[in-house]
Amino acid sequence: MRISIQPLLLMILIVAPANFRANPLPQSAPNISVTAALSAQKVQRGRSVQATVVMDIPSGFHVNSNRPLEKFLIPTQLKIDTPKGVRVSPVSYPRAVLRNFKFSKNRVSVYEGRATMRFNVTVPASFPSGTTELKAHLRYQSCNDEVCFPPQSRDVSLWLNVQ
Repeated sequence: MRISIQPLLLMILIVAPANFRANPLPQSAPNISVTAALSAQKVQRGRSVQATVVMDIPSGFHVNSNRPLEKFLIPTQLKIDTPKGVRVSPVSYPRAVLRNFKFSKNRVSVYEGRATMRFNVTVPASFPSGTTELKAHLRYQSCNDEVCFPPQSRDVSLWLNVQ
């Protein structure tokens, strides 16, 4: 008995696309841009300069604020490593927005779009002249309307020109 392959191929072509649609591709975390800047190119010894770290969050995504309202959510945290003697003020975080999402019964405190964190850097009068590096370590958890992604860490450098 001879079996025809054409009906079998036709059946595979009809059923296979339905299986691909039934299992959506896993979602991935957004590409969040993180940049840092100083308010002045140069700082005199014994003076301060303002610094900013900016997150650009793509549309359709958000990042938990520095004070999430649920214990299971990871807060946004910015930590600054400085050379010995250089002081950094506490970080000023942006005002959060409260939103409702499918993954939580309660409202969630988030940053959307552009989130700017600010802090002051004070150089002691005895600090040597020259260029020195400050390292900013940003940890955050991004989400969309349905799921939260694993926390991520990003490092950016700020170059301080001391005179």
